[in-house]
Amino acid sequence: MLKTLKSYNNVFRSQRGVAAVEFAIIAMLLFTVLFGILELGRLFYVFNSVQEVTRRAAREAVVRWAVDSTSEEDEIKRLALFGATANLPAGAEITPARITIEYLNGNRAILTTFPDSPSDNITECLSGPTGCIAYVRVSITGATYAPMVSLFPYLRVPIPASTVTMPAESMGYSG
Repeated sequence: MLKTLKSYNNVFRSQRGVAAVEFAIIAMLLFTVLFGILELGRLFYVFNSVQEVTRRAAREAVVRWAVDSTSEEDEIKRLALFGATANLPAGAEITPARITIEYLNGNRAILTTFPDSPSDNITECLSGPTGCIAYVRVSITGATYAPMVSLFPYLRVPIPASTVTMPAESMGYSG
């Protein structure tokens, strides 16, 4: 009996570090899968957020007079990014620099000269479709998804461009 107990004691001594090694191998796989799932979730978040940010920016642009006003345009972009000034929360790929706001006439051509005020815009629209702001087009282009976790540095996914065109509403007119 004593000899059997000593034999088990020797076996336990030789197996002492096996559990730690097994855990290290399994933990590496487990954390890789866990971080992969987190990054995939963030990828879907960024893809969906691009659509939402362009929609929100277009909505703000059709109700504000932001023509030739960088402070108003910056405010539109800030509101589109859910109040962030630098980039989308948890989506560093989407920045105000990637958001483009264009003003279109009734023929959907980009305007280079603008009416002086919202009331002048309405007057221009009533006289013909070429001199007034009839639509606002907002787009986000050139963004590339980059993982937050450095386990996947090779993963660079281009985010599809998003464009939203809305008919101009009040454009800041209060009559």
